[in-house]
Amino acid sequence: MTHPPDRGVSRRSFLKGSAVAGIATTGLTAAAQATETAQGPATFGIGDHELTLRVNGAKKKVKVETRTTLLDALRDRMDMTGAKKICDRGACGGCTVLVDGQPVNSCLMLAIDAVGAEVRTVEGLVDGDKAHPLVKNFVACDALQCGFCTPGMVMSSLACLEKRGAPTPAQMRQDLSGNICRCGTYGRVMEAIDQTAKGGGK
Repeated sequence: MTHPPDRGVSRRSFLKGSAVAGIATTGLTAAAQATETAQGPATFGIGDHELTLRVNGAKKKVKVETRTTLLDALRDRMDMTGAKKICDRGACGGCTVLVDGQPVNSCLMLAIDAVGAEVRTVEGLVDGDKAHPLVKNFVACDALQCGFCTPGMVMSSLACLEKRGAPTPAQMRQDLSGNICRCGTYGRVMEAIDQTAKGGGK
Protein backbone atom coordinates (compact mmCIF):
# COMPACT_ATOMS: atom_id res chain seq x y z
CA MET A 1 0.00 0.00 0.00
CA THR A 2 1.39 3.36 -0.98
CA HIS A 3 1.21 6.13 1.64
CA PRO A 4 0.53 9.68 0.51
CA PRO A 5 3.55 11.99 0.62
CA ASP A 6 4.14 13.98 3.81
CA ARG A 7 2.47 17.35 3.30
CA GLY A 8 4.02 18.96 6.38
CA VAL A 9 1.47 20.54 8.76
CA SER A 10 -1.84 18.71 9.07
CA ARG A 11 -5.16 20.44 9.65
CA ARG A 12 -5.26 19.09 13.21
CA SER A 13 -1.76 20.29 14.11
CA PHE A 14 -2.46 23.67 12.46
CA LEU A 15 -5.56 24.20 14.61
CA LYS A 16 -3.69 23.17 17.75
CA GLY A 17 -0.85 25.53 16.95
CA SER A 18 -3.25 28.40 16.25
CA ALA A 19 -4.97 27.90 19.59
CA VAL A 20 -1.67 27.90 21.49
CA ALA A 21 -0.46 30.99 19.61
CA GLY A 22 -3.72 32.78 20.36
CA ILE A 23 -3.43 32.10 24.09
CA ALA A 24 0.22 33.18 24.13
CA THR A 25 -0.55 36.39 22.21
CA THR A 26 -3.37 37.26 24.60
CA GLY A 27 -1.06 36.81 27.57
CA LEU A 28 1.71 38.89 26.02
CA THR A 29 -0.72 41.65 25.07
CA ALA A 30 -2.09 41.80 28.63
CA ALA A 31 1.44 41.92 30.05
CA ALA A 32 2.42 44.66 27.61
CA GLN A 33 -0.65 46.72 28.49
CA ALA A 34 0.06 46.35 32.21
CA THR A 35 3.66 47.49 31.68
CA GLU A 36 2.52 50.38 29.48
CA THR A 37 0.02 51.55 32.07
CA ALA A 38 2.61 51.38 34.83
CA GLN A 39 5.41 53.09 32.94
CA GLY A 40 4.07 55.48 30.35
CA PRO A 41 1.22 56.82 28.25
CA ALA A 42 -1.11 54.54 26.33
CA THR A 43 -0.77 56.66 23.20
CA PHE A 44 2.04 58.62 21.61
CA GLY A 45 0.23 61.18 19.49
CA ILE A 46 0.62 64.95 19.38
CA GLY A 47 0.09 67.09 22.47
CA ASP A 48 1.07 66.64 26.10
CA HIS A 49 1.09 63.27 27.82
CA GLU A 50 1.31 62.69 31.56
CA LEU A 51 4.40 60.79 32.70
CA THR A 52 5.53 59.73 36.14
CA LEU A 53 9.26 60.15 36.63
CA ARG A 54 11.21 59.13 39.70
CA VAL A 55 13.61 61.99 40.43
CA ASN A 56 15.88 62.05 43.48
CA GLY A 57 13.81 59.35 45.15
CA ALA A 58 10.42 61.03 44.66
CA LYS A 59 7.77 60.29 42.07
CA LYS A 60 6.84 63.35 40.05
CA LYS A 61 4.05 63.67 37.50
CA VAL A 62 4.79 65.81 34.50
CA LYS A 63 2.95 66.60 31.27
CA VAL A 64 5.21 66.74 28.22
CA GLU A 65 5.17 66.05 24.51
CA THR A 66 6.75 62.76 23.54
CA ARG A 67 9.59 64.67 21.84
CA THR A 68 10.51 66.51 25.07
CA THR A 69 14.01 65.79 26.34
CA LEU A 70 14.69 64.83 29.92
CA LEU A 71 16.63 68.08 30.31
CA ASP A 72 13.67 70.22 29.21
CA ALA A 73 11.28 68.22 31.39
CA LEU A 74 13.49 68.80 34.42
CA ARG A 75 14.11 72.49 33.78
CA ASP A 76 10.84 73.69 32.24
CA ARG A 77 8.24 71.40 33.81
CA MET A 78 9.74 70.52 37.20
CA ASP A 79 11.67 73.74 37.89
CA MET A 80 14.85 71.75 38.53
CA THR A 81 17.42 73.97 36.86
CA GLY A 82 20.60 72.36 38.20
CA ALA A 83 21.34 70.57 34.92
CA LYS A 84 22.43 73.28 32.51
CA LYS A 85 21.33 73.66 28.89
CA ILE A 86 24.55 74.75 27.22
CA CYS A 87 25.34 73.07 23.90
CA ASP A 88 22.09 71.06 23.67
CA ARG A 89 23.86 68.44 21.56
CA GLY A 90 25.62 66.20 24.11
CA ALA A 91 29.04 67.76 23.61
CA CYS A 92 29.73 69.60 26.87
CA GLY A 93 28.33 67.49 29.72
CA GLY A 94 26.71 70.48 31.45
CA CYS A 95 23.36 68.67 31.59
CA THR A 96 24.69 65.41 33.05
CA VAL A 97 22.35 63.54 35.39
CA LEU A 98 22.49 59.96 36.62
CA VAL A 99 19.94 57.51 35.25
CA ASP A 100 20.01 54.23 37.15
CA GLY A 101 23.48 55.21 38.32
CA GLN A 102 24.89 55.94 34.86
CA PRO A 103 25.87 59.46 33.75
CA VAL A 104 23.64 60.60 30.91
CA ASN A 105 23.51 63.76 28.80
CA SER A 106 19.92 64.67 29.58
CA CYS A 107 19.70 66.84 26.44
CA LEU A 108 19.99 63.66 24.35
CA MET A 109 17.51 61.51 26.29
CA LEU A 110 13.74 61.76 25.90
CA ALA A 111 11.80 62.20 29.12
CA ILE A 112 9.58 59.29 28.12
CA ASP A 113 12.65 57.03 28.02
CA ALA A 114 13.37 57.81 31.67
CA VAL A 115 10.04 56.42 32.85
CA GLY A 116 10.68 53.53 35.22
CA ALA A 117 14.27 54.59 35.91
CA GLU A 118 15.81 56.36 38.90
CA VAL A 119 16.94 59.85 37.89
CA ARG A 120 19.36 61.74 40.13
CA THR A 121 20.18 65.40 39.69
CA VAL A 122 22.52 67.74 41.52
CA GLU A 123 19.56 69.01 43.57
CA GLY A 124 19.39 65.60 45.23
CA LEU A 125 22.86 66.07 46.74
CA VAL A 126 21.73 68.82 49.08
CA ASP A 127 19.09 68.49 51.80
CA GLY A 128 18.59 71.78 53.59
CA ASP A 129 21.91 72.62 55.25
CA LYS A 130 23.28 69.12 54.62
CA ALA A 131 25.34 68.60 51.50
CA HIS A 132 26.96 65.52 50.03
CA PRO A 133 30.71 65.28 50.86
CA LEU A 134 31.52 65.66 47.16
CA VAL A 135 29.69 69.00 47.07
CA LYS A 136 31.59 70.15 50.16
CA ASN A 137 34.88 69.15 48.60
CA PHE A 138 34.08 70.99 45.37
CA VAL A 139 33.80 74.12 47.52
CA ALA A 140 36.79 73.33 49.73
CA CYS A 141 39.05 72.57 46.77
CA ASP A 142 37.81 75.59 44.81
CA ALA A 143 36.80 73.25 41.97
CA LEU A 144 34.62 75.87 40.27
CA GLN A 145 35.01 79.33 38.89
CA CYS A 146 32.06 80.54 36.83
CA GLY A 147 30.14 77.50 38.11
CA PHE A 148 28.13 76.94 34.95
CA CYS A 149 29.56 73.50 34.20
CA THR A 150 29.69 72.54 37.88
CA PRO A 151 26.37 70.64 38.25
CA GLY A 152 27.22 68.32 35.36
CA MET A 153 30.80 68.00 36.57
CA VAL A 154 29.60 67.07 40.06
CA MET A 155 27.28 64.37 38.72
CA SER A 156 30.00 62.85 36.51
CA SER A 157 32.37 62.95 39.49
CA LEU A 158 29.76 61.22 41.65
CA ALA A 159 29.32 58.49 39.04
CA CYS A 160 33.10 58.05 38.98
CA LEU A 161 33.23 57.65 42.77
CA GLU A 162 30.29 55.28 42.95
CA LYS A 163 31.68 53.14 40.16
CA ARG A 164 35.32 53.01 41.24
CA GLY A 165 35.47 53.81 44.96
CA ALA A 166 39.00 55.19 44.89
CA PRO A 167 39.64 56.19 41.28
CA THR A 168 43.12 56.81 39.93
CA PRO A 169 43.91 60.07 38.12
CA ALA A 170 43.71 58.22 34.79
CA GLN A 171 40.27 56.86 35.68
CA MET A 172 39.12 60.32 36.73
CA ARG A 173 40.25 61.78 33.42
CA GLN A 174 38.43 59.03 31.56
CA ASP A 175 35.18 59.46 33.48
CA LEU A 176 35.27 63.28 33.19
CA SER A 177 36.21 63.27 29.51
CA GLY A 178 32.66 64.16 28.48
CA ASN A 179 32.54 67.29 30.65
CA ILE A 180 34.01 70.57 29.46
CA CYS A 181 35.15 73.22 31.94
CA ARG A 182 35.96 76.40 30.06
CA CYS A 183 37.60 77.83 33.19
CA GLY A 184 40.06 74.91 33.26
CA THR A 185 39.54 73.70 36.84
CA TYR A 186 40.04 70.03 35.98
CA GLY A 187 42.91 69.60 38.44
CA ARG A 188 40.86 70.90 41.34
CA VAL A 189 37.88 68.78 40.34
CA MET A 190 40.12 65.73 40.51
CA GLU A 191 41.38 66.89 43.89
CA ALA A 192 37.77 67.12 45.12
CA ILE A 193 37.09 63.57 43.91
CA ASP A 194 40.26 62.32 45.62
CA GLN A 195 39.39 64.04 48.91
CA THR A 196 35.90 62.55 48.83
CA ALA A 197 37.27 59.07 48.13
CA LYS A 198 39.55 59.44 51.15
CA GLY A 199 36.61 60.34 53.39
CA GLY A 200 37.04 64.09 53.47
CA GLY A 201 34.19 66.56 53.54
CA LYS A 202 31.95 64.56 55.88
